[in-house]
Amino acid sequence: MANGSRQAVWEFFGAELKRRREAAGFTQADLGSRVFVSGAYIGQFEQAIRKPQLDIATRIDEILQTDGIFERLCLKLIDDPRYADYFAKAAELERLAANICEFAPALVPGLLQTADYAWAVTLAMNPFAADEYIEEKVAGRLERQHILKDTTRPVYWVILHENVLRIPLGGAEVMAAQLEYVAKLARERTVVVQVLPYAAGAYAVMTGSLKLMEFEDAPPTAYTEAVYSGNLLDDPAVVKRAREAYDQLRAGALSPDASLVLIESAAEDFRRCAGTT
Repeated sequence: MANGSRQAVWEFFGAELKRRREAAGFTQADLGSRVFVSGAYIGQFEQAIRKPQLDIATRIDEILQTDGIFERLCLKLIDDPRYADYFAKAAELERLAANICEFAPALVPGLLQTADYAWAVTLAMNPFAADEYIEEKVAGRLERQHILKDTTRPVYWVILHENVLRIPLGGAEVMAAQLEYVAKLARERTVVVQVLPYAAGAYAVMTGSLKLMEFEDAPPTAYTEAVYSGNLLDDPAVVKRAREAYDQLRAGALSPDASLVLIESAAEDFRRCAGTT
């Protein structure tokens, strides 16, 4: 389903939700209390600003007695082939976030990847995939990056483990271009980048990546990812622990200025290896 068509269906979802809610005599707050979200959340669903999780759509069907229409629509819409099933909801939330803090232990985050680097990552994870499959995945990743080009772009803070600077994904020339691109975005103040050096030793969140997202009018969430799995966490106590872990990572990382020097030095090393200096 094309992105524009998908948005049109979300808008239909919202309009139909409003119609069914009003027909049942519920205010947004009334319905929200029955499905365990705020009335403001219901309003965002109706305006197609925020997308409900599947369990919320199912509860709405039960309360409004709508014979599963919202569950079916939600299932159709979250089935986006550009993203892994476990990441689709996190990708939607990225678009709404006012602040994003991310820790990447091994790969440049998707929001900062060049097309060549994204291709190399996707191919490494899917060595027998057809080119069309890889192109689709790369296109989805690059489409996500539009949020960094909007005037209302989120405040974006990234901590890269030094691994990210050293693993030669796609070869020396691809790595040089990728690191130069990260440095460019840092110099343009599109993103704040820090590097957690090898010298820092053991660190919080050693078992996977971490993304924290904060919103103007909704509770914060955390997203963690491991091999072929991801978890979107919204329990306040768990999100608080994730925030504390991120603060520990930040305390152990190099300053933004020192990190930029290290990133550009690594890019130069790759340029020399590629023979393109």
